[in-house]
Amino acid sequence: MESGYYVLGPEVESFEAEFAAYCGAKYCVGVGNGLEAITLILRACGIGPGDSIVVPANTYIATWLAVTHAGAELIPVEPDAASYNIDPRRVESSIKPSTRAIIAVHLYGQPADMDALAQIARKRKLLIIEDAAQAHGAKYKGRCAGSLGDAAAFSFYPTKNLGAIGDAGAVTTNDRVLADRVRVLRNYGSRERYANVLLGFNSRLDELQAALLRVKLSRLDHWNSRRAEIALCYTRALAAVRQLALPHVASMSQAVWHLFVVRSRRRDALQRHLRAEGIDTLIHYPIPPHRSEAYANLPMPQDLYPITDALAGELLSLPLWAQMDLKNVETVSQTVAEFFGREDK
Repeated sequence: MESGYYVLGPEVESFEAEFAAYCGAKYCVGVGNGLEAITLILRACGIGPGDSIVVPANTYIATWLAVTHAGAELIPVEPDAASYNIDPRRVESSIKPSTRAIIAVHLYGQPADMDALAQIARKRKLLIIEDAAQAHGAKYKGRCAGSLGDAAAFSFYPTKNLGAIGDAGAVTTNDRVLADRVRVLRNYGSRERYANVLLGFNSRLDELQAALLRVKLSRLDHWNSRRAEIALCYTRALAAVRQLALPHVASMSQAVWHLFVVRSRRRDALQRHLRAEGIDTLIHYPIPPHRSEAYANLPMPQDLYPITDALAGELLSLPLWAQMDLKNVETVSQTVAEFFGREDK
């Protein structure tokens, strides 16, 4: 605050360099939030009306909104039932002549199957865009999220693994031209004041947020390790609960456990039981994008995504944060097990 820089100053430049290095990418561009990060990537790639984009059916609506705001057509694809991420086996058959890109969401901090998606993208000459809003530090075959596609979008919303104290986001990429276009687009379409070369936006990372993120970035790996420890405790404690499906992590992936999401057909009753015992949980996400009022006029049958619909009715996020005491993990696990034990009697 004492520096007198508030927008696009040295703290932003330093964070961009440090976060790019952390992700293993050449460039990072700080922006206003995660939704705008995806939108600016699409705009920087020249994607708009007449184009179509493959997106997960099972994701937060922001992924879809970015495509819609760019003017492109959505091609939703069902998830893999084990990982809950987009199913590469279903992607290729959904591609149209107008398709320009695949957006791969690393949902809940679990990396999508990037090799399978990359093989399809190379064959069809498509871009791969990572929605890494929940995957700060996640790795796929040793490579960090943010360096696995043509570009990646991050959110630093306060509840993320790497969170600011307000809205913030970033784009990472190895493409110099794309990075430059995002920089121009985020700042009213200008490289220098009053010289506007593109129809841009106001989507800039604040200096204060960048300064905080720089401090927290140095702690991110420790916090992610702690999240993994908590997830392992949950997994061990709940392994014997047959009525509960636990998160699956592929052998080539290193998850960062933004969320610990379990699946049960008795999800709502379980949530009520936990709440009665003083344990709060969340549902990510109770209304899939294709069921939302915002997309009520989407020209496709509502029953086209049965896996996504089933997940929306069965997934439950148990409490998990980096500073969570393992005694609390034990309490939550015992309460969950007691619910199913009681139900079986």
